[in-house]
Amino acid sequence: METKNQSVSKTADRELKITRVINAPKDLVFDAWTNPEHIKHWWGPNGFTNTIYKMDVKQGGEWDFTMHGPDGTDFRNTHRYSEFVKNEKIVLTHVTPPHFQMTVIFEAQGNKTLLSITSLFESAEQLKEVIKLFKADVGLKQNVDRLEAYMEKMPTEPELVIMRQFNAPRKLVYKALSESEALAQWWGPKGADIKISKLDFRPNGIFHYSMQSPMGEMWGKFKYVEMQEPERIVFINSFSDKDGNVTANPFLKNFPLEMMNVITLIEHEGKTTLTIKGKPINATEEEKKTYYGMFSSMQQGFGGTFDQLDEYLLKTKA
Repeated sequence: METKNQSVSKTADRELKITRVINAPKDLVFDAWTNPEHIKHWWGPNGFTNTIYKMDVKQGGEWDFTMHGPDGTDFRNTHRYSEFVKNEKIVLTHVTPPHFQMTVIFEAQGNKTLLSITSLFESAEQLKEVIKLFKADVGLKQNVDRLEAYMEKMPTEPELVIMRQFNAPRKLVYKALSESEALAQWWGPKGADIKISKLDFRPNGIFHYSMQSPMGEMWGKFKYVEMQEPERIVFINSFSDKDGNVTANPFLKNFPLEMMNVITLIEHEGKTTLTIKGKPINATEEEKKTYYGMFSSMQQGFGGTFDQLDEYLLKTKA
């Protein structure tokens, strides 16, 4: 019978490995690997930056991005999540050449994390080639060095981050986010009837609307802070009454009254990646805790809303 050590020895000549104890809790280190707003700041060797187009962090999902080298050379990358166990393990298959599989293990050591990374290449010759051409061994060490440095300054409070790619140009997506005729057709949860009371799309302007659903009628409001056409919209959202006054969440106790949201749009090859980042403002610790605990529910809710935006954009393009 083949032992584990014998199995490992058969692949040792085509593995690139590193382990490091990171001075941060396991959940934060895992978040740095799976949150596009974190990983874009540290991924890659020294001097590299990243533009992320898609990061669907789930088993079978894809991470699509371009690494920009310090000499101006771009490296397009696509990874597929072959295995995903939250706070424990990530297995990434590198779809674009060179082909390899990266396994990342997260182990708690008190308030620190033992990080183990193994990249398994198709052959020993392929591994030698990527080390010769791209200095992959040096790059991996620098990558973990950059993660370690980033963890020292990483925000400890979580942030809601949702990324979605649409098969439409950025100008069209921005228009769908900023015009009342478009918002009336896709904004809100599935099955809700949206009626727009007011849309004043400018700094300090508001978007005031009602939603009629099986749960009854409720009102919501955006207060716009900033917009840069066609790439960025910043707004504060809240529940409201019919007169536009901020009100408490009618379904959830101790939920923040107001949330700051930043939408960014990046276009690549005719497709647009929308990223929305959200966090509570002027909130108590109890309200923040409630907000953080709703991340999964809010991601599902936005998923349904963005499904409707996807359908709207497809109809509009047609």
